[in-house]
Amino acid sequence: MINAQHTLRYYAFCIFLSAILLFQIEPMISKTLLPWFGGTSAVWSSAMLFFQIALTGGYAYANWLVRRTNSKKQTVIHLALIGISVCLVIFLWIVWPSPVTPPANWKPDNAIDPLIYILFLLTVSVGLPFFVLSTNSPLMQAWFSRNNPGKSPYWLYALSNIGSILGLLAYPVIVEPLLTLRWQGWLWGGGYILFAFLAGWNTIRTFQGNIAPAAITAESVASEGRNLKKGAQTLWILLSACASLLVLAVTSQITQEVAVIPFLWVLPLTIYLLSFVLAFSSQRWYQRGIFSILLLLGTLGWVYFVVNPTTNFIIQIITYNFILFAATMICHAELYALRPQASLLTRFYLMVSIGGALGGLFVNLAAPFFFRGYWELYFGFALVWILLSILSYQPQGSRPVFLQSVLIAAAATAVCIFVVFLVSRASSESLFIDRNFYGVVRVKEIKIEKNLQQANQMVHGSTIHGFEFLDANLRDTPTSYYSTDSGIGLAITTNPHYAQHTLGYGSGMRVGVLGLGVGTLAAYGQPGDTYRFYEINPVVVDLAKGQGGFFSFVKDSRSKIEIVQGDARLSLEKELSVGTGNQFNILVLDTFSSDSIPVHLVTLQAFDIYLKNLAPDGLIAANISNQFLDLRPVLWQVAQYYKLQMAIVQSPAEKNNPAANYSIWVLLTRNPKLLEAPALAGNLAPLSGFRTDILPWTDDYSNLIQIIK
Repeated sequence: MINAQHTLRYYAFCIFLSAILLFQIEPMISKTLLPWFGGTSAVWSSAMLFFQIALTGGYAYANWLVRRTNSKKQTVIHLALIGISVCLVIFLWIVWPSPVTPPANWKPDNAIDPLIYILFLLTVSVGLPFFVLSTNSPLMQAWFSRNNPGKSPYWLYALSNIGSILGLLAYPVIVEPLLTLRWQGWLWGGGYILFAFLAGWNTIRTFQGNIAPAAITAESVASEGRNLKKGAQTLWILLSACASLLVLAVTSQITQEVAVIPFLWVLPLTIYLLSFVLAFSSQRWYQRGIFSILLLLGTLGWVYFVVNPTTNFIIQIITYNFILFAATMICHAELYALRPQASLLTRFYLMVSIGGALGGLFVNLAAPFFFRGYWELYFGFALVWILLSILSYQPQGSRPVFLQSVLIAAAATAVCIFVVFLVSRASSESLFIDRNFYGVVRVKEIKIEKNLQQANQMVHGSTIHGFEFLDANLRDTPTSYYSTDSGIGLAITTNPHYAQHTLGYGSGMRVGVLGLGVGTLAAYGQPGDTYRFYEINPVVVDLAKGQGGFFSFVKDSRSKIEIVQGDARLSLEKELSVGTGNQFNILVLDTFSSDSIPVHLVTLQAFDIYLKNLAPDGLIAANISNQFLDLRPVLWQVAQYYKLQMAIVQSPAEKNNPAANYSIWVLLTRNPKLLEAPALAGNLAPLSGFRTDILPWTDDYSNLIQIIK
């Protein structure tokens, strides 16, 4: 006879450990792949899609295993699966830097479809171990339920989600700051082998005693299936899909505004899991009326941000996550209220996981195809209100719900109308709009208030990436952050190579630019100069080259223009590896001006690549005109590490220059004479007013909290 208490402890610990490992690997492998695909927020969404599909596969396997095989076969099949996964982890441990982190030679040369390659990398690196981990919770709960008739197994699901939360929170707070990615991979691999041993032990012991469960017969499966209402199963899927859609959409929203970093991945996912814990641990945590009010308050906050997009980003992060909590609590608590008897537990979890995967598929595949903007967040808000209005017509206990139902239905209708209005307005205001893996690019016609001139403006997400005047006499005027008064404008026009070429001698300048935008810097080009732009987004490349006739800086430039499509860091690294270093006189880093910074482009390793592509007397100019973050401390540490001279040019929008926008540029060079030109030296800001005590950022370490303004 099995010692039930002893077995229960093993079940609980095994579920807890597997949940921690599941949710440690997600940010770990995503952070590894992030620099390989331009640091875009879509990397996390793509990874989440993979994990949701793998989770669904694991739940489907668990459902099949407990219903279609006898006790002996269950043991053999599951032990074989665990054994194969351990062999794979050990093999990758030997041939890779760590058991779950692919080596550098797996980096994409030029991935035509980043989503497909990301899914491929995840399948090879963590696919089988993740699949095995995902089977553990439903299997252990099913075996517990059959060995303990009459006892609810759903508390084990809550325990699983507690483990998931702890695993997630530990990553940005403990694991990421203290360990390199290689050490993270080694420790995770060791933890997985411990889990495999424990899971195998549980499998064997479960089927050793007299109360070992037998497989469910086909007749009993059919009987239980007939007792399930199709409407209930549909709601299982829809509620789960809505919650999944919202967590991905909110994550995308806040990472676009700040940075694509594990902390901002973890926060929404933790809230999502917390709602699972509360909803599945007890019904006392949820009252439909109260959470309807909370959702309404959150929706009003969202409407305010739509009208006032420049609201403080911390307030936006807090509010969006508040909305997410209210919405996911509604979805998961209503899901728990619709749960079936324990004998249908694995089917229930399978349907829930299918819904989660459908939410991920919608965000990653359907939304980019059907929506030209990031409108899945709007869609998710509308869907949760619609589901709530449907469910509100089902009474809770003996309380009357008619008035509450009418009010919720009215709110749902209002939200749907508002969403339709927003989508229509966004479409009508744009001359051009397109969406791909790297984001949403719009072209709008604007009026410059200083001189009432019309201009075409490119907007990527919520960030302006340059504008060009429509007046033919002004079209070659450097604008925005790149005006003649800006740090980069002064750095170019005071550079000795520029001056020599202006006087008719010299070989011309070589200028490298990370980030193309509308191609404004090409306006500074002179005959004999070479301007080499690096841009990852093909839509931006096409627009800058003249597609649609919106921008002509590149086409009209007097210099030689070269455009390299792909991630800038990877492209520069590849050029070095084949012996074609660029020897740039000026290297422009225009990747930090947006509200979301690609962290992998501002690490010590990144600057090592930049400096190797720079001429000995060259200069690096970084545009750090950021609304929320102060990158001066990060670049100060770079300057100290590589013994570079650092200068800051802080340019207000000049009244006499309608083309200028406020900008902050940091200049770094080994040649201090480049900073002594009178026109430049007279505009330098003091090197003060920012922190100098932060640790240098590396590919393994970054701390965004330290540089929040």
